[in-house]
Amino acid sequence: MAAHHGGGDTRAPGHPAPDEHHGTRNKVARSILDHGPSTAAELAQRLELTQAAVRRHLDALVSEGVVEPREKRVYGSRGRGRPARAFALTDYGRSAFDQAYDQLAVDAMNWIAQAAGGGEKGRAAVADFARARVAAQAERYRAELERAAPGERARVLAEALSRDGYAATARGAPASSGEQLCQHHCPVAHAAERFPQLCEAETEVFSRLLGTHVQRLATIAHGDGVCTTFIPEAASGAAPGTPKTPKTPKTSKTTAATASASTAGRNPA
Repeated sequence: MAAHHGGGDTRAPGHPAPDEHHGTRNKVARSILDHGPSTAAELAQRLELTQAAVRRHLDALVSEGVVEPREKRVYGSRGRGRPARAFALTDYGRSAFDQAYDQLAVDAMNWIAQAAGGGEKGRAAVADFARARVAAQAERYRAELERAAPGERARVLAEALSRDGYAATARGAPASSGEQLCQHHCPVAHAAERFPQLCEAETEVFSRLLGTHVQRLATIAHGDGVCTTFIPEAASGAAPGTPKTPKTPKTSKTTAATASASTAGRNPA
């Protein structure tokens, strides 16, 4: 923003500077990236702003195509009243965060598929590459998980993923005996949209690291606001690298329906 010449700052007293508006707007977008789709009330509490101020920034971000309103997903039975609107980053909004090499990844995997002969052979070659990529990543995490107490492994994995740019958190799964590993950002989301083998290989590695079968419920690559992986309670007593069959999670009809809709047309691995 160009400075005013000759007359100093002509804004009314107390009116925020343009840079201050821009900085706060970036904080709102970053909070959505780090925590997933959020309501105005959640953002206001998180950023210590008024809801009115947050809504003004959200309106601006929506008009710029950075965020979009969605109906907030509810697990379990929904109460009466109008559902709260949550705001999620659009593909355009995500492109500002750590996706400079996404097209390079797409081009590289296209080359791998074509070099292997295309078709089924090409898809298998991409899957082999995806497994090798996440296996190397997993080796960096394994020692940390082995040192962690059983009940802390999901949190430790989330912290490790966050250091690699996935803005991950671990929390109790609603209406079930287990945890949810949530990745609020994916540095290769566009590549994963074209090549789901990346998501499938990552899910397999989570299973090995946590010592139990895990279930991918949602992915950013398929249009969800957050990559969500269900980790059953069985993981709390398992050693890394020894996956085993989990107990059937206790889920409500609404949760089951949501999970089914989220995984339609994909391999939950």
